[in-house]
Amino acid sequence: MEKRMDIRSLCKAALCTALLCISAYIAFPLPFSPTLVTAQTIVITLIGLLLPPLQAAASVAVYILVGCVGLPVFSGGAAGIGQLVSPSGGYIFGFLLSAVVISLLKGSRPNLVRYLIVSILAGIPAVYLLGVPGMLLFAKIPLGWELFTASVFPFLPGDIFKAVVACLMAVALEKAWKRMPATN
Repeated sequence: MEKRMDIRSLCKAALCTALLCISAYIAFPLPFSPTLVTAQTIVITLIGLLLPPLQAAASVAVYILVGCVGLPVFSGGAAGIGQLVSPSGGYIFGFLLSAVVISLLKGSRPNLVRYLIVSILAGIPAVYLLGVPGMLLFAKIPLGWELFTASVFPFLPGDIFKAVVACLMAVALEKAWKRMPATN
């Protein structure tokens, strides 16, 4: 059971949400996919590794709500509820699932090897678990090789690299936070 959120925890969750919004602007298109490559998966992994499950879910849910009400926080600066029913909509919901899955499986102490295993073998597949069906439904790409060529294969090497970067960052941040004095 999670403790009541204190100011420090609330600030940490808010900062994660802000980073997720900003990371959507670090994006570039691929000629064979209707979705963009973004830095968002680094931040989603960080959210899962740095926050407890409920806070991770809340952080990503706030991001989704902010985007739905019209602030341009979705990939490439897109906004609006219509983004949830676009080719990238499944990935948006996959971010929520991924952050929670990573947070649930990460363990209680920072451990780089465990973080890598959880992020790569559970976090990344959680994004694709919802991203691929979204692509199938909204990009109207038929089920089969073409669908996975547009929605998984071009993103996978970068997602693994971004997971490694996020895990290294998370271990360093956790160690730094433990050294910070608690405030009353």
